[in-house]
Amino acid sequence: MKTMSDVIPTLKRDYIYNLMVKGKRLDGRGFEDFRDIKLETNVIAKAEGSAKVTLGKTQVLVGVKLQTGTPFADSRDEGVIITNLELNPIASPSFEPGPPREEAIEMARVVDRGIRESGAIDINKLCITEGESVWIAFIDIHVLNDEGNLIDASCLAAIGALMTTMVPNEMAGVGEDAPLAMKEMPVGVTIAKIGGKLMVDPGRDEEAVCETKLTVVSSSDGSVNGMQKIGSASLTEDELLEAIELARKKAEEIREEFLVGLERKD
Repeated sequence: MKTMSDVIPTLKRDYIYNLMVKGKRLDGRGFEDFRDIKLETNVIAKAEGSAKVTLGKTQVLVGVKLQTGTPFADSRDEGVIITNLELNPIASPSFEPGPPREEAIEMARVVDRGIRESGAIDINKLCITEGESVWIAFIDIHVLNDEGNLIDASCLAAIGALMTTMVPNEMAGVGEDAPLAMKEMPVGVTIAKIGGKLMVDPGRDEEAVCETKLTVVSSSDGSVNGMQKIGSASLTEDELLEAIELARKKAEEIREEFLVGLERKD
């Protein structure tokens, strides 16, 4: 026998499907439309760089902290990047206190992979003394409110925070802090498949009923730096190519509007 908790998702799924047949979504957006995006930088005074992204009602805060440490043995002249993501219990009733959940680890890896594979940070310039001392960049992502599509908000907030990060001067107080050396602006875009149709920026209700999601992280030349699929449903070759092309297109729009020309302002 079905319980009320079983019936409500079924009704919601049917309602979302019926809207999609008419080319509509729950909030009236088109299939290629993002919710309103707001990017604020330098929002944490004690961090070397920070950003807050509001995507619809989803909110993500990122702080970047730099500290000195030793390089890895196989990369003696390269700095270190460590990305963490925290699903704060205040952000959603489904988030609980305790060790990082598998979902949080997975999202952190997607953000981290996009930054590394795109070469976003010039990690050689984070080297202080080869083989002895480098800068370690900690990218800490905090989810403040979950109304869907945390990964895209996290990717944008992370790159926004990095682009406004200042590296402390290491010459015994001589000179000034310098901007973190950035070479690329990777942007993540998530595509959801519902009823055989593809749409960008799924809201929380859409995520609850979608068959699968594909996050594509791409850089300014259109190259794909990372992909992550979540969900059991498959994508055909045509759907995969369509999703990648759509993600690259939307990433370029977001990059041009929010990241190009972004710099630290104290």
